[in-house]
Amino acid sequence: MEHIEQLLMLIKYLFLGLFQGFTEPIPISSSGHVVLLRELFHINVPGLSFEIFIHFGSLIAIIIVYRKDLYRLLKNSLLYLIKVEEEKREDFQFVTLLVIATIPAGLIGLLFEEKVSQLLTYTFLIGLALFITGIFLWIIRNKRGDKGDTDLSVKHAILIGLAQALAIFPGISRSGATIIAAMLLGMRREIALRFSFLLYIPISFGATIISIKDFFIDPHLQSLFIPYLIAFCSAIIATYFSLQWFINIMLKGNLKYFAYYCFIAGSFVFFYFL
Repeated sequence: MEHIEQLLMLIKYLFLGLFQGFTEPIPISSSGHVVLLRELFHINVPGLSFEIFIHFGSLIAIIIVYRKDLYRLLKNSLLYLIKVEEEKREDFQFVTLLVIATIPAGLIGLLFEEKVSQLLTYTFLIGLALFITGIFLWIIRNKRGDKGDTDLSVKHAILIGLAQALAIFPGISRSGATIIAAMLLGMRREIALRFSFLLYIPISFGATIISIKDFFIDPHLQSLFIPYLIAFCSAIIATYFSLQWFINIMLKGNLKYFAYYCFIAGSFVFFYFL
């Protein structure tokens, strides 16, 4: 009987890792869906390390997908700073804009994250946020944009950063908010995608560093290390394939399907939980 319970626990964490990883890159709010999943199936995950583990797993997957862009941007930025090579200037400016766009979410997260996290107990807010996300996804569903890397400005970076900051509210998708903002500002789809997910890397890495103290003081870490590790590995795999799938959908201009989903999921939340 004990072995069956252990197996069921491992399956539960495997499923949670896959679920979190799959929903992380797509514009439907992974955090909101995890809350809904726990409410629906009465899943209780003790400790704080689980969240740190699976988000770090998603971060690794996104780094793998964008590894070539990261390598080029970092190398060319360093070459520009050290040797002042003008042909590297564009990549240096792109990195600078990513840093600027990170600031709003970082500040708002540090100041208000604890208060906003209390809103997760109000499930109907997740449904409302899904509806709002769906409306904006519908608005940009056919937009193509004409702005490339060289057209981005500090103003664009700040506005996208503020959009990312909205994702601390339950049900607001981080990728959805940043991609919607970028598309409304006239960016081409591939530029909006790249800027959005490269922007995810510093904010997620920073959140991991800040949370690392909670990781080491978590009393459940030793007993649940194997389940956490399974969730971590499954989150990496799910995020990697989900992101590749979403990139393909985004470039084909099929965002309307995510808008439909957000409307359906939002309606479900209202009818089921209210």
